[in-house]
Parts: sequence; C-alpha cells; structure tokens
Amino acid sequence: MIKKEMIAMLLAGGQGSRLGVLTQHIAKPAVSFGGKYRIIDFPLSNCINSGIDTVGVLTQYQPLRLNAHIGIGIPWDLDRNIGGVSVLPPYERSAGSDWYSGTANAIYQNLSYMESFNPDYVLILSGDHIYKMDYEVMLDYHKACGADVTIATMPVPIEEASRFGIAITDEKGRITEFEEKPEHPRSNLASMGIYIFSWPVLREALVELKDQPNCDFGKHIIPYCHGKDMKLYAYEFNEYWKDVGTLESYWQANMELVDIIPEFNLYEEYWRIYTKSDNIKPQYVGDKAEISKSIIGEGCEILGKVEHSVLGAGVVVEEGAEVIDSIVMADTVIGAGTKINKAIIAEEVKIGSGCDIGVGEFAESKLDKKVYKFDLVTVGDCSEIPDNVKIGKNTAISGKTVAEDYPGGLLPGGSYIIKEGGVR
Repeated sequence: MIKKEMIAMLLAGGQGSRLGVLTQHIAKPAVSFGGKYRIIDFPLSNCINSGIDTVGVLTQYQPLRLNAHIGIGIPWDLDRNIGGVSVLPPYERSAGSDWYSGTANAIYQNLSYMESFNPDYVLILSGDHIYKMDYEVMLDYHKACGADVTIATMPVPIEEASRFGIAITDEKGRITEFEEKPEHPRSNLASMGIYIFSWPVLREALVELKDQPNCDFGKHIIPYCHGKDMKLYAYEFNEYWKDVGTLESYWQANMELVDIIPEFNLYEEYWRIYTKSDNIKPQYVGDKAEISKSIIGEGCEILGKVEHSVLGAGVVVEEGAEVIDSIVMADTVIGAGTKINKAIIAEEVKIGSGCDIGVGEFAESKLDKKVYKFDLVTVGDCSEIPDNVKIGKNTAISGKTVAEDYPGGLLPGGSYIIKEGGVR
C-alpha cells in the first residue's frame, strides 16, 4: 500500500463572488496576480517548497482555466507517478451525483482519494490566499503538541475579528474555545483556514457529519472536534498573508508589489513561487514610452505611459495611452490616447482609442453595493470597450459593449454594463 506522511487537500472550487465580474467566467483561484501568476500558484508553491508532493485540488465553479493552468503539475514539480497533483471535481457515484456543498463536504466526497495514500496527517488549504508558509514547520508543531487538530492563526485588529473564526487559547497554545465569526469576539486570534488533522480524527469527523447540510470546517468540523475534547492547538503565523477576496484587497495586494521594498517579495530564490510559463516573445518598449514603479509581464508592448501599475503578459499599451494605479491582465489591448486611472482590467480585453476610464467622483453602485464599493473601474475578461467613451468610478463592465451602451459617451460612476460576449 502507498504510504504518505502528509497529503494536502486544496479547496479551489469557490466562485469568489466578491470579485464581481473578475470571476464571472473563472474560479477565484485562477484569477491572475502580480502580472505573472495565478492565485492558486501560492499554496501550490508552498506545498512543494514544504516537501509535500501529494496534493488534491478540489474544483467546482468554472474550472476550465484552472484545470488548464494546473495540467499535470509540471511547473510545481508535481507530475509524479505516485502522488503529485490530482484535480478532483465532483463526480457521479452509484448513490447519485452531488455538487460539493461546503468545504468539509467537498473533502468528505474525496475520502477514497485520501485513503489511497494512507496518510498520517492531512493538510487542508484554501486556494485563494496570498502568502508563503512552510507547512513542514507547522507539522513539527502539530507533532510536538501531540495535537489532533492544528489551526494556523494570526492576530488581526479586534475590530475585524468578527469576520473570522476566532480561537481562544491557554498559555500552551491549546484552543479552549473556538467561535466562528462571533458578533462580539473575545480574542483577536483568527483562523487562516489552514488546518492539519491527524488522519483518524479527520476521517471520524467527516463521517459523523456526512449528513450535515453545507458542512463546513469552521462551522461544523472544528466545533465537533472541540466538543469531543480532542486536542486542538493554534499555530500562530506572523508573516504576510492576504485574503484577496474583495476588489479593494485584490487591488491593494497587487499595488503593494510595486513598492520599492515590497512587503511581499516575489523574487526570493529560497522560496520561489512557481507558475505555468508560456513561451512568450520579449517585451518591447517604444522610444516615447514612460514606465515607472511598475511590474511589466513578458511579451508586453509599451508605447505609452505606465505608472504604479501591474501588467500581465502580452499587454499592449498603444501610443499616447496612460495606465496609472491599475492592474491590467494578460493579452489586453489599451488603445491609443486612452487614459486609465485606478482600474482592474481582466484578460483579453480590448479598449478603444481616446477613452477616459476612472473619471469623476465616487458614486454608490447600482449593481451590487456589497461587491462594488471602491473607486475602482472593473472590467471582466474578453470584454470590449469602444472608442472615445468616458467611464466613471465604481463601475463594472462585462461583455462586448458598443457606443450605444454609453449614452452621451459616458458610463456614470456607480453604473454598469453586463452583456453576453465576454465568454471565451
């Protein structure tokens, strides 16, 4: 029988609805980050850098681009005959077919996959956070404590603590109480959604709660283990960790990369971030181009101005165009003379000439006040914007738009255009 000390189960099936039109056609872990990577590259790279060579990636929502990116795991050295990376979508069983409903239910539906490796420990990860962590150090802590469950935690401002699962610990780090998103938190030690379970403990909890609707780790599995008086410990993490689940946090995390001394360093040799790299032509910078404090991906053609921005591979900025304080993802074309200020523009977008994007004052969103509440212009993948239009702040565009969609040549702040035609 195959035997692995620890395997990882990476939850990558979430929609990421708070990213609005950015995740209309792709799963959140497949969203581009830092001009070169996708969000899922970070936990996958952490695994291989931590010596974990068996990873199950659980997919569900819009998985095509994510599946194509992962492939057989070559960029992360996870193309193994035994172990490696396995993409695990929901599938039909003799008892019927079920979508994953909750994080723990997704893991439960893959019990046979985990059992095939006979692990001592199972690492549960989320596919949508930006961070570097040595999971081997966390496993050593788990063993030293004699823990049944170890939860990675980090201190957060107390005013934000109600957004997280909160652990209360004794002086040895053992969790004495755990509350999922408490209204009045009594601690600021927040769960990061990263868990190490001793395998018999995880198996017992999953089987016992298999009929629990929308079974979730924070709401159900952790309270079950705590209620059974199992040994739960908090592993405190005090380095960079970012949940890029909102448009503002996603924009901020990218913008932090272009600081002179970035808080999160993508260039460390000893802890590399691996990704699928295509064979792309070299960059070209024209004689009238201006580039300052920016990340420019492979194959870009810069004829205009780029300032404090992150550009993915193959982006074209035509002559006289300006891109400021913005994220522009791969293979997007910015037309001549177009000015873009504080925008997130997804992959394969075509923006016409003479546009002015990010103008005027902030206005409340008419589409979704919970998602669109920042002074950002957000454009979904494969969208088109015609020549000579103005687009206000806190707007959303998806699909192939035409001049008639912009009365008077303007999309006012807080407005949106959602059309068919943005799908690959």
